[in-house]
Amino acid sequence: MNGLFITLEGPEGAGKTTNREYLAARLREAGLAVVLTREPGGTALAERIRELLLATASEPMSIDTELLLMFAARAQHLQQVIRPALSRGDVVLCDRFTDATYAYQGGGRGIAPARIATLEQFVQGELRPDLTLLFDLPVETGLARAAARGQLDRFEREGRAFFEAVRQAYLDRAAASPVRYRIIDAGRPLPQVQADLDKLMPGLLERARG
Repeated sequence: MNGLFITLEGPEGAGKTTNREYLAARLREAGLAVVLTREPGGTALAERIRELLLATASEPMSIDTELLLMFAARAQHLQQVIRPALSRGDVVLCDRFTDATYAYQGGGRGIAPARIATLEQFVQGELRPDLTLLFDLPVETGLARAAARGQLDRFEREGRAFFEAVRQAYLDRAAASPVRYRIIDAGRPLPQVQADLDKLMPGLLERARG
């Protein structure tokens, strides 16, 4: 794998998608090939799984089903998009990846991290992100932003305690892997957040061209 794998993580309303677009534009201006993708999703089949995961259905989804669907979509995504792009030497910017599973299904749903790790190794092998940008903000701020976007999906309908657990799981993972993670205060105005991304650019270009 010769490319650079960057994941953008964070709770609802953190601005990951907006900042992914901004970062992609900056990297492309520098002459790099960039692939934008997301999870769950990223391929036609994985997007159909995403629809199942986010839809509010009459039949409750078990947490095991939720976890397995996440990794089913990820397996397809890795095979069809991420691994080929990295093999070409591209920069992959992915809106959420396996850290989100540890945060949402682990922290939020209470699934043991060891169970998630087993699936992580099975589906990914040794592949892990080179860099993870964690867009962190208070739960109430994120939920207010999500509500302002319109209709809420199945996850966005969860209560505050769920999202507090998600946020803490993210912060715990960042503390355990300080080399891979960069925590960005996403509660500030967008120009300030993007100024932090600009500061990362020299290091990203060096790694991508290294």
